[in-house]
Amino acid sequence: MFLNPWSLALSLCSLVVLVLGVVAGRTAVRVLRFWEPGSDSNRQIRLENEIWLSSTLIAYGLGFQIITLILFVLAADEFCQVIVGAMCATGALLANPYGMPALLVKLVGVFFYGFWILIHQLDIRSEQYPLVRPKYLVLLLLLPLLLLDVTLQTLYIAGIKPDIITSCCAVVFSESNGATTNLLSGYSQQGLLLAFLGSMFGLAVLGVGLLRRWHPWLAGLYAAGWLWFFGLSLVVITTVISSYVYAMPYHKCPFCLLKPDYHYFGFALYGVLISATFFGASAAFAGLVRGRAGLAGVVARYQRLAVQLSLVLLVIFSGLSFYHYLKYLISGGEG
Repeated sequence: MFLNPWSLALSLCSLVVLVLGVVAGRTAVRVLRFWEPGSDSNRQIRLENEIWLSSTLIAYGLGFQIITLILFVLAADEFCQVIVGAMCATGALLANPYGMPALLVKLVGVFFYGFWILIHQLDIRSEQYPLVRPKYLVLLLLLPLLLLDVTLQTLYIAGIKPDIITSCCAVVFSESNGATTNLLSGYSQQGLLLAFLGSMFGLAVLGVGLLRRWHPWLAGLYAAGWLWFFGLSLVVITTVISSYVYAMPYHKCPFCLLKPDYHYFGFALYGVLISATFFGASAAFAGLVRGRAGLAGVVARYQRLAVQLSLVLLVIFSGLSFYHYLKYLISGGEG
């Protein structure tokens, strides 16, 4: 399956990012050993020039790795055309043991890679560059995650065989009590919706409270709330919202939303959710470096902007989430 265009694109992107990660990792070791901001030695000057190049390259590399999440899902949707029993990315990802773990690692990686890029952007906005050591230490800690990301992706692609028989989303996410595995069984739709609406309201209250008066503990609660809401939303989208998008009560799938048949609605829905969660969580994350030299004002401005963006995106996400349900009610049950 490596000769598939999607596989080639994924593998090439990952190879480039790994090379950039190795180069940046070498720079990180040198920074942790030799970085002396007050020195004017030749080694310090060379190191300052080196970190500008390596930081820029790895920032772009991590940005590309974030994009591979989209490429990976699109590739899985393409693979379903050659796998027996697969109708969408669900069946393709379940075709071997590495598909779902690879997707999960990529999804988690989006936030960690994004947080590193945020640290880098905050650092270069201060004349003292106070985050050089911390951001390269974090980069070294990110390299195992990046390696795991690429490894699982490669194992998944290598394990795709046309003669594999897998299950479609109608089986995987069905409410049947048979012998088949249901990934999201045992949830009450009414309970999920109540928790969904309650979480939306709670996040809105916390966000408005932060804009009125900033408290670190409140920012931490806001970030934790967004992480909870992110996981809850993925479940609600699959078990409740998707059925109204498909206008079929028994069709529950988080991936068919991405198909052209449904106007690529899933890209808007997931894109807004991931962006909102990142901004909501990063507001508290940025506060960890607020006390560094020259960063108090920069971080404060970012935190306020991040909360504002997360609230705006929350409103957009709620509109997208309930659009098809309201359309269903207004049209009297017609699609």
